[in-house]
Amino acid sequence: MLEMMDYEVVDMIKFKKRGRHFSEASKCATTMTAKIDVTGLVDYSERTGTEFYINFLYLLTRVMNSRADYRMGYLPDSDELVCYDQINPTQYVYREDTETFVPVYSTYYETYELFYSEALNDLRLAGDRDSADDEGEHPNWFDASYDSVDPDPHKGFAPSVKWGEYRKEGGRYMMPVSVSLNSAIADGYVVARVFRLLRDEICDFNGITDASPEVSGGWMGFSNENAAS
Repeated sequence: MLEMMDYEVVDMIKFKKRGRHFSEASKCATTMTAKIDVTGLVDYSERTGTEFYINFLYLLTRVMNSRADYRMGYLPDSDELVCYDQINPTQYVYREDTETFVPVYSTYYETYELFYSEALNDLRLAGDRDSADDEGEHPNWFDASYDSVDPDPHKGFAPSVKWGEYRKEGGRYMMPVSVSLNSAIADGYVVARVFRLLRDEICDFNGITDASPEVSGGWMGFSNENAAS
């Protein structure tokens, strides 16, 4: 059964020429990778005994819901471009017994405590899932995971965000993050905004008002991954 969702249909006449070009003639995705300072979030997670992974997932999902161009989608059955009221994270969990990645569909809640408990429970139940057969039933879920399969963002409008292991560099914990968005709706500036918004969310989450966590690498070196077929 298709998940219920709310969205607004985008006026295709107002869909910019650039958008049509990158969604029809030259399908590609804009990808940017940078290291972000997660020291405050690491400290918070250790101090509260909570999972860094879920804490970061919460802040990331807040960011991806903060702008309309991060919440875009395409409905092929009705040939409509839509903007969802809310998008939710899809986590990919590796199962050693089957040597496969299993999608875990979590729901975004603005309340941190509720999101944390529900997302943690979703991960605990991941062992009961064995396939991605119901992927089509979750159109307004975006790819967000430490471990993930390779997505094809040029084929749809849902964002894809990946991150690696954080490591200490110069006394700070830095973590690589990679963001991919369909070039029909996002240029380098829009993708780069994800990193700045993440920085702000991490600061706000820790009650930091006078710090400016560092972001390095990838700002000018984003790649435009052409995947036309």
